[in-house]
Formats: sequence, C-alpha cells, structure tokens
Amino acid sequence: MKAVCDRAALLDAINLVSGAVASRTPRPQLQCVHLQATRDGDAGLLTLVGADGEVSLALQTLNVEVQEPGVALIPADKLRQIVAAEENEPTLTLSAEGDALTIKGADARFNIFGYPPADFPAPPEFPRDAAGVIGVRSGDFAELISKTLFATARENSRYAINGVLLVAEKKKLQMVATDGRRLALAKGGALSGPDQPMKCIIPTKALNQVVKLIDDPDEPVRIAVTENQAIFAFGHPEEAPRAVLASNLVEGAFPPYEDVIPKDQDKKAVFDTARLSSAFRRAAILTNEDSRGVRMTFGPEKGVESLRLTSRAAEMGDAEIDVPIESYEGDGVEIGFNPQFVIDALKVIEDAKVTIELKASNKPGVIRCGPGFTYIVMPVNLQ
Repeated sequence: MKAVCDRAALLDAINLVSGAVASRTPRPQLQCVHLQATRDGDAGLLTLVGADGEVSLALQTLNVEVQEPGVALIPADKLRQIVAAEENEPTLTLSAEGDALTIKGADARFNIFGYPPADFPAPPEFPRDAAGVIGVRSGDFAELISKTLFATARENSRYAINGVLLVAEKKKLQMVATDGRRLALAKGGALSGPDQPMKCIIPTKALNQVVKLIDDPDEPVRIAVTENQAIFAFGHPEEAPRAVLASNLVEGAFPPYEDVIPKDQDKKAVFDTARLSSAFRRAAILTNEDSRGVRMTFGPEKGVESLRLTSRAAEMGDAEIDVPIESYEGDGVEIGFNPQFVIDALKVIEDAKVTIELKASNKPGVIRCGPGFTYIVMPVNLQ
C-alpha cells in the first residue's frame, strides 16, 4: 500500500474512527485502525475501520492519491499521535510493507509495527436490500439523540436501560431513555422507507458516535435493524456511504414507559427557559451529597407570579432565588428535585419557553417543550 493523504482530513478520520477502537482488550488487534487504500480510475479512496467487538465503524476519506492499493492494521494511538504531531505538513505519505506502516513527511519518517490485516474483523456493511430500512434527516436524528441520551443509566445491572429505545412507526421516530429516576421522551423526524414498526435498544456508545459523524444536518441517515444489530449509513442513498456504523443491540425489555408518564397533573407553570436554567444552576451551588435537593415553592394563590427556589447544605450555607412565572394554573405546592436532573433537561431545550407540570410533593414532575419533548423526574425528600 502507498497513498499520499491530506494530513488534516486524515487526522479528522482517525479521531472519529478511534471512538470505535477498544481501549482495553486481550486482543491487541482491536486497539488498531484498519487502513485500506483503493483506486477507482483516477480516484483514490482510503477507508479506515475501528472495532471493539460491540461497535464497528468504517469511514472513507477522499483526499487521497493512491499509488498502490493495499491494507494495513496499525495501533490507533501511535497512528493518531504521529499524524497529529506532523502539524506543519499539508500531506503525508503512508506506505505499508508486511505488517508495518511507514509515515513520511518532508523532514521525518516513522515506521510503526502493526499486525496482519487478516486478523481484524470484517468492516461493517450496510444491507442495501434489507427489509425495513428507514431514512431520517441527520439534524432531526441528532436532536432526538441529544434530548434523550443524557437520561440513560450508567452501567446499571438492568441492562435494558443502559441504552436508548428507538421506536419507528407511522412514518415518525421517537426515542426514550431512563435511569430509573427520570425519563426523557423525544418525538419527531419524518421517516422515509417502508411503513412498518421498528423497535430496538441502542447502546449509548453507538449513539455518541452517531452524533460525532453528523456534520451536515440535511444529510440523510439510513437505519437498518437486524436480529442483533443496528446499522447506520451516512450519505446519499444512491451513493456509497461515506461512513457505516454497526452496533450490537442492548438485550432485554425496556420498561413500559407509557405507564410512567403522569396524566393527571393539575398544576402548570410556564417559564422563560434561560431564566429557569440560570436559577437552578445557582441554587445547585449550595447543595452536597447529603443535601442534594432544591426546594421549589409555588405560592398558594392562583396566578402566582414567581417561583422560589431554596437550597441548604450543612456547614456550607443556603440559597434563595426567585424566578418569574409567565403563567400558572392550580393551587400552591412545594416539591424538591435533584437540581442536576432539571438542569440536564433544560440544557437540551432550544425553545424560549418551558412548562413544568406537577401534582403533589410526592409525585413526579413533568417538564414539557412543545409536543416533541417530555421529561419525567422523580421528587426527592427534603429535610
């Protein structure tokens, strides 16, 4: 293999593919990037592949002059370090002989020992003719991911909530995530493809990688779900995809999330999103592990004009913040929430207004933004 690459484009591709490379594994080949240089007429193509046994990513970079097609399997960390260090070089020449790769700049040469390329798993391929393939606009998909991913569990023994539930039906897409103390549901994104139901749980690592691969919000993303994998293709459907990401699915049954959404909330307050977020961030300053809750106090009169947030931590102090309410329906109520859970939701809301719905101090609260975002958060006990 011998190829002359645009250094900046190569580094971007290595950084993206490295997200799918295993950090710890008894198989050193999975800590490598698989490089394949091909030529189609005068056009050169370098395909980089990373895999960790759960997620695999194949990414193409076009700014390449391929002089000799070939393959190489090289440790990802050293490859990334060398390409990043050659910051003054517009191009780099990669040449492979045996299991080693040589990288040349104007005044430097690096020789890296690798492994036989045949020891690496086959790169992911998108099943073009698979039944049930759906398409969605990249920007819409990224928005649904951002509004749910933060609420997933982290290494919970209930494996099904370590990922995000994806549901496609009636030409619409929705995603749901929960960690047992909160639940985020986002709807939106018109779908292309057959109108048949699709449901699966996608690991958080794969969705984080999907977001990194999106650079044009109008570019389509195609999604295919097999018995044990979700496969994503980025690029125009009539062309070879510029990237293909395959991920094992999370096993298990997702909780019946429809049953968790309260339907009898009789108190409703509308806020300016930025003001409410600022107030919760400030109130959270005087909380700690033992006193993590922030108290929300709505006045007893209908038409109350402000919300009072209070927090207190032993040996630290206390805080009291008033937040204007744009409209309020219902009687007064006091309720406590983990402020970080509220802040996390407000971060992903782009609308200027947000609604909080409540029932009682021991019942979950609901944060809504339009018809597309619903967030349920459990209250905390206040001393």
